[in-house]
Amino acid sequence: MASIKITVDRLQPGLHIRLPLKWNDHPFLFNSFKIKNDQQVQMIRHLGITHVYLNPAQSDSQPLPPNQVEALPADDEQRLDDETQKMWDEKQQRIEKLNSYRRKVLQCEKEFEQSLARMRAVMNKIRSRPEHAVDEALLLVDSIVENLLSADDVTLHLMNGKSEFEDIYFHSLNVGVIAMMIARAKNWPADKIKEVAFASLFHDIGKIKVPTAILRKPTALTEPETNYLKLHTKYGLDIAENIENFPESAKTVIAQHHECNDGSGYPDALTEDQIDEITQVVAVANAYDNLCHSNIVSEQKIPYVALSYLYKNGQARFNKENLNILIKFMGVYPPGTAVQLSNDSVGLVISVNSKHILFPSVLVYDPSVPRTQAPIIDLAEKEIKIVSAILPNKLPDKVRDYLNPRSRISYFFDSDN
Repeated sequence: MASIKITVDRLQPGLHIRLPLKWNDHPFLFNSFKIKNDQQVQMIRHLGITHVYLNPAQSDSQPLPPNQVEALPADDEQRLDDETQKMWDEKQQRIEKLNSYRRKVLQCEKEFEQSLARMRAVMNKIRSRPEHAVDEALLLVDSIVENLLSADDVTLHLMNGKSEFEDIYFHSLNVGVIAMMIARAKNWPADKIKEVAFASLFHDIGKIKVPTAILRKPTALTEPETNYLKLHTKYGLDIAENIENFPESAKTVIAQHHECNDGSGYPDALTEDQIDEITQVVAVANAYDNLCHSNIVSEQKIPYVALSYLYKNGQARFNKENLNILIKFMGVYPPGTAVQLSNDSVGLVISVNSKHILFPSVLVYDPSVPRTQAPIIDLAEKEIKIVSAILPNKLPDKVRDYLNPRSRISYFFDSDN
């Protein structure tokens, strides 16, 4: 049901309303909310606005008849002013916390872009001067892993990748981040997590010998094209074998990352007891990211659906502990998922914290402010909750453009808490 414009004299508790103000121009936590009590009614009337927008479907009561406003006694006016100031103070703290969060994300995005650039440089060296590539790659791995292990609290953020086309870099870095998270949750030592990171970053190195027309084909591959693509594990191993000091554990992952526990994988149809344990971590991270980024648009899955698919269809194919860690850490609604909130707002999950996985942070659609100023709600504060995930194509155009649930889902983490 569409919203209805009503004057503020008709307000009473139980009405679900939207204020015609920017989020930072009033003391309430949200622009849309259900009025709880008479004090909130008085606060709204003292905002200097003449009307609000009523959502009848979310309301528990009916608007009053017009002109029901009575003057407040002086004592009540003072109490109202005091309570309003208290709400403003609390909201200012939220705004400061939000600004701090935005600064943290900007720093995280800077580190993400730097890691992409360094990985791009390493890949170029593998093509031109492979003898120097391993040392550069190890330095990159050291910096990422040290950041991951530097604190108990780790937050996984949805990143704004600048390019849609450098698939091998985005994919490999994504797989690296997710695989490192799994390895960390398994309490593996730092040196072993570095092995996971190195292997993840280079698991698809063989794809540099596969034609771009196959790698980016937007329709289903033919059988010969599929067989050609599958050769990337062999090509990758050939490249690694010819690079001095290339870690043996990474060679194993390059060769095995498409093997499955039930023997349905390639190139050797290995089963669980034959697949290396680092490979088993990288394999589930690789499968998740591939589900999110199919070249065939109709087969791309939003993170929420990708996780559900893996849970339903991956129990036999992947190590169950690794799969459960992935699902647990990503939360029910992973970063990149458009969601319906319990206060009738729509938002995009943009980060999840390792200590509060059931309560991610959500960027809320608010047409009264630019996206860069949109409210970000930490659901760990438990005032509202996620009701359901929303497919991007089900969002109105203006909401989809604002939230920007992108086709390229990239993750990075910060541990500066």
